[in-house]
Amino acid sequence: MLPTLVEPGAGRGVLSREVADVVGRALPVTAVGSHDTASAVVAVPATDRDVAYVSCGTWGLVGLELDAPVLTEDARLAGFTHEGGVDGRVRFLHNVMGLWLLSESIRSWDRSATAAQQSSTLQSLLAAAAEVTEPVPVFDVDDARFLAPGDLPARIADWFAERGQPAPSSRPALVRSIVESLAQAFADAVATASRLAGRPVRAIHVVGGGAQNTLLCQALADRSGLPVLAGPVEATAIGNVLVQARAHGLVSGDLESLRAVVADSFLPSATRPDRWSTRGPAPAAPPRRAPRARPLQASRPGRPTPSARRRADDRGPAHPRQEANAARRVRLH
Repeated sequence: MLPTLVEPGAGRGVLSREVADVVGRALPVTAVGSHDTASAVVAVPATDRDVAYVSCGTWGLVGLELDAPVLTEDARLAGFTHEGGVDGRVRFLHNVMGLWLLSESIRSWDRSATAAQQSSTLQSLLAAAAEVTEPVPVFDVDDARFLAPGDLPARIADWFAERGQPAPSSRPALVRSIVESLAQAFADAVATASRLAGRPVRAIHVVGGGAQNTLLCQALADRSGLPVLAGPVEATAIGNVLVQARAHGLVSGDLESLRAVVADSFLPSATRPDRWSTRGPAPAAPPRRAPRARPLQASRPGRPTPSARRRADDRGPAHPRQEANAARRVRLH
């Protein structure tokens, strides 16, 4: 009933004649790290094993790369999963809500806006959110009400109202609240993964579309107390190409060697915790309920499934020479 497992890098034949006619050549087909996050993690330019990764797009995948699974009841109850990686590695990770909260909030505002008002972009809203100086409340981004498309700003306001808390009163403040809440969820997942696996974490690599969000990276550094290294953005494509290139003899070496290629090519942007922040103390994280099992769902128009969200903006972590360069700017504790 289930097909035979295939290792990343294994040859799978050549393109069919129909496809070869379109591309102009009968190219070989090579298995790569899959699902897409496996390829993204290949392109994390990390030289130190004591790092966590956040593959952040519409969905957020937060975890550690391990040599063996963590088969404990605590890991199961915490909602962590084990996914196969390249070269026999295990991706010990937790699914967290991602930038879906921002993109769907903007769509909701645009639906009720005039043509002139619809000119607001994510970049302009993030810039305005960065100027918010008062502390903003944070909420549980993994609440099930935020999964479906619709009026997310209203649902976020309802979340606060149910707890007797005032919701952010302006769009910039709400965007800032979303960013801070995502950062808190990512930081919590990193801390939990570290505790469950018994591995210290000295830095967090953010890859995928979220690596371009400097406000999110700063918030994650502040809330985790760890340096954050952002990039590359196109980690999924880079990891995919590297596994194929190694299979065909264009590059060689182990997984760390592949990451050295990434590190030589893509210098991550380093962000450290802002211990001298003038924004005041970060609000306490909301109580987080036990993770719920998420059943597989057929895709419905307008609603991205978890896998579709993960494909939206995947990215990867960091490596030797790049980490050495980044360490000059960020002292890893």
